Order: sequence, then C-alpha cells, then structure tokens
Amino acid sequence: MSGKTVTDSRGRRIMLRKIGVLETLRLYKALGPELSVNGAYVATASIAAAAAMIDDVPLPFPSNEAGVELLLERLGDEGVTAVIEGSAEPPLEMKVVEAGN
Repeated sequence: MSGKTVTDSRGRRIMLRKIGVLETLRLYKALGPELSVNGAYVATASIAAAAAMIDDVPLPFPSNEAGVELLLERLGDEGVTAVIEGSAEPPLEMKVVEAGN
C-alpha cells in the first residue's frame, strides 16, 4: 500500500488513502440510510476513512458506524487534524502555477 504520509503532533506517521467514488459509495453503505444524510457525520467519517495506517499498522476501511468510531478513537484529535491537513487539496490556481502554466 502506498499513499501520502503525514505526521501528527504526537509523532505518529499516518498513511492516507484516497477516498474516490467507490470508497464514498462504500462509506454511505456502511453508515446506513440515517447517518448517510447527516452531512457533519459523513464529513467526519470521511476523515476517519482516509487513514490507512498509523505507524505501519493497517487500519481497515470502516464497514459500519462502530468501525468509524474505532478509527476516530485510534486517530484522536491530533490524528484527525493531521489527516485534514494532509488531505487538503491546493487551490486550482496554485496547481496551475506549480505546473508552470
């Protein structure tokens, strides 16, 4: 497994996974019909699902609400912050400048 790695304020290395269309669909299915329409919950669950490993220990993609909660517990506030910062996409204009266009 290869992906971007970030380090949280506790010094843990967290490898990120890309959450694409298929992963998003699987996350909605795992959350069920009630939680899937709760925007705040889906956003937080997406952050948790983006963590693939902590210090080389694999984290499973969540398959239900309990799986999301387990990931959030493992990440803690420090890990969640690192995942958010590591997942942030640069603005389009920054990408154009970096590309030399």
